[in-house]
Amino acid sequence: MSKYNTEAIRAIALVGHGASGKTSLAEALLFATGAIPAKGSVERGSTVCDFDAQEREGGHSLNSAIVNFAHEGTHIHLIDTPGYPDFSGQAIAALAGVDTALIVINAQNGVELMTERMMRYAAERRLCRMIVINKIDADNLDLPGLVADIRERFGRQCMLLDLPAHGAADVVEVLEHDAGDADFESVAAAHRALIDQIVEEDEDLLAQYLEDGADPSITALHAPFEKALREGHLIPIMFVSARTGAGIKELLHVLSSLAPNPAEGNPPSFYKGEPGGATDAFHAVPEAGRHVLAHVFKVVADPYLGKIGVFRVHQGTLRKDMQLFVGDGKRPFKVGHLYQLQGKDPQEVDELLPGDIGAIAKVDEIEFDCVLHDSHDEDHIHLVPLEFPRPMAGLAVETRKKGDEQRLFDILGKLAVEDPTFIVERHPTSNETVIRGLGEIHLKSKLEKMAAQYKLEVNTRPPTIPYRETITAAAEGIHRHKKQSGGAGQFGEVHLRIEPKGRGEGIEFVDAVKGGVIPGVFMAAVEKGVRQGLEGGVVAGYAVDDLKVTVFDGKTHPVDGKEVAFVTAGRKAVIEAVRAARPIVLEPIVSVEIIVPEASIGDLTGDLSSRRGHITGTDGRGHGMSAITGEVPLAEISDYQSRLKSLTGGQGSYTIEFARYAAVPPNVQQQLAGKFQLREDDE
Repeated sequence: MSKYNTEAIRAIALVGHGASGKTSLAEALLFATGAIPAKGSVERGSTVCDFDAQEREGGHSLNSAIVNFAHEGTHIHLIDTPGYPDFSGQAIAALAGVDTALIVINAQNGVELMTERMMRYAAERRLCRMIVINKIDADNLDLPGLVADIRERFGRQCMLLDLPAHGAADVVEVLEHDAGDADFESVAAAHRALIDQIVEEDEDLLAQYLEDGADPSITALHAPFEKALREGHLIPIMFVSARTGAGIKELLHVLSSLAPNPAEGNPPSFYKGEPGGATDAFHAVPEAGRHVLAHVFKVVADPYLGKIGVFRVHQGTLRKDMQLFVGDGKRPFKVGHLYQLQGKDPQEVDELLPGDIGAIAKVDEIEFDCVLHDSHDEDHIHLVPLEFPRPMAGLAVETRKKGDEQRLFDILGKLAVEDPTFIVERHPTSNETVIRGLGEIHLKSKLEKMAAQYKLEVNTRPPTIPYRETITAAAEGIHRHKKQSGGAGQFGEVHLRIEPKGRGEGIEFVDAVKGGVIPGVFMAAVEKGVRQGLEGGVVAGYAVDDLKVTVFDGKTHPVDGKEVAFVTAGRKAVIEAVRAARPIVLEPIVSVEIIVPEASIGDLTGDLSSRRGHITGTDGRGHGMSAITGEVPLAEISDYQSRLKSLTGGQGSYTIEFARYAAVPPNVQQQLAGKFQLREDDE
């Protein structure tokens, strides 16, 4: 039996920008609760959470890591996440496993790129949010200015829950104290503002507060405090130094007494049905006696334990030796071993309660984002998908040794299983295997892992840009395929109409044939041919997208009507229609944020403009650095690191994120079409 119940569980993710001290903070919390005998160091590579060899060598997190500890009668699951934008997929995925996001801010650097992104992602998932300002022991800080900046960016609901005191040697809590010494602000004023914000969530409590003027008890404040967190009306701000331990005791008290348990946080967004079809909202109830429902938010390909699925239990009690189903799978698997994770160390347990984070190993059917359950009643339950940034940075890879091709695909498959923002593409037209991630550092880490862990070296080169084609007008296409060669022939005729659709709406195929002129048995063949024709491109050899194809007429033959004939007729009819529909080539446009020294802003903005870029703004980041934001065609910035290094003396960095597809300029379309024509002529 568990030593705690669901009401005593807290599930928390440490998120925020790189170098904000999340891993060191996790280490300080583990040490303060007696979970580890001594604090490790990121610099020495001795922390519980950064256990991967690449993490220890690089001095920063690449993957999320789960740890557990107990404090004040609660059991706390803590997920330490990477902070650099290239590894944000791991941080975003962790949000599906927790009730509270603890956004960690470096007191020296202030609000940074991933601070803003993770605040937004956590709000979209309706998580309770708290802010922790770390490294308050550093020199030359402007903490009042930082608090003002936080409120300007995220709202006045960002309220002080404690304040640094005695030169940041410790902190003073302001919810239960209305007086005391602080390094800035007034404890009394912070206390009064916080109480005023909380009591507004409860009309009866507010009325009593206004009538007698006395502070409500902490017990009376608990429910409205939780409500304010759930509704986003309160985002507490706390101060710590993971290095000195200042504020760690107070933070632990907040996590134990004020962070929501699984029943107090906003419920996860499950639905019943299948994507694209009719669905109904499904409410998981965090009660131990119900059917089991758990969601896998992380998958690890471990060289010793095989595939490990890390999950959050949302309903029911998951026990060792019970049988579970994966999604709508009909065959159950037996839970041979059940684990909780302490960094790299799996700790075997007999059961997991609603709210617990656990792991199962050696179950090949488990995939990222799947749902585990113990009854076919839950076959078609899914969690509303997380929104991940689209991987746009790419490299074409090929093996250095002949015969290693299959091994390459196997290894890339394992890497893709672990990371929702790392994808592998195979392009038959260019004969390229392309890996895509969130940035150059992201892809570099994958190549290093392939070399170190799997002993596979590859050659890389810039990949072909993923252009697309679409149409700008409606048109019709007709093709009759007729082939006679002595015996039974082939015959199929297709009449179709195409119309443009909005960007990102994909391909819609409609069967509008009447009277059986194309028998229903051949309509799948027509659709197959249509999609083949669109995949091959018409203008420049890139897939045609965002259009509606309606097949409205055709002919067959009682003897010669065959599937292959309708595949050919569908393919050639749609190619004819696209050629008549004023086709254009689309290129991927990416949002870019470039961090540069302030002295380099002029050079960078000029360089981006010369690359058909559009600057949307600049923003000071402190310490002589600024952020330039804008949009640029991917073709102009796909290999920008060397240019950026030259313009900034090696001090610049950038991140890209897919924004949209847009029409290429006419001269670029002519160049791409010319290359396609030459390729067709050669063939």
